[in-house]
Amino acid sequence: MSKLLFTDAQVKKLSKNKWIKNITNKGITYTDEFKYKLVKECENYKRFPQDIFRECGIDPEIVGIIRIQNCAYRWRKQIENTGEISDTRTTKSGNTVKRELSDKEKLERAEAKIKLLEAENELLKKNELIEMGILTDIKSISNLKQ
Repeated sequence: MSKLLFTDAQVKKLSKNKWIKNITNKGITYTDEFKYKLVKECENYKRFPQDIFRECGIDPEIVGIIRIQNCAYRWRKQIENTGEISDTRTTKSGNTVKRELSDKEKLERAEAKIKLLEAENELLKKNELIEMGILTDIKSISNLKQ
């Protein structure tokens, strides 16, 4: 993700553009039509991506040249590989395992999750005791367990 953040004024200006599906201070989601238009018109290096952005009323100075180049590259590769452009932010997020987990791995993951949940519960109990005024700090909870 780009480190370039959009100002509220820029967000407001760009949100009115018909080629932009959604925009926040951190990122832009373009319409599928725009993505296909850009890839088609930049085919065989006929035109530059920033020219398409400018033509569609999206100021390249606001969006950033590197972000534009990355979008064009990503969309072109998606079409080459899958024949379509899709938003992969939700489908490819996180570290997913493509193989079937063994019983041992499933057990280890379940035990790790149980430990995490137990730690969260313990923290919530400590917090509740502090709020009730029974404890003055978290360190004194270890005396209660004994």
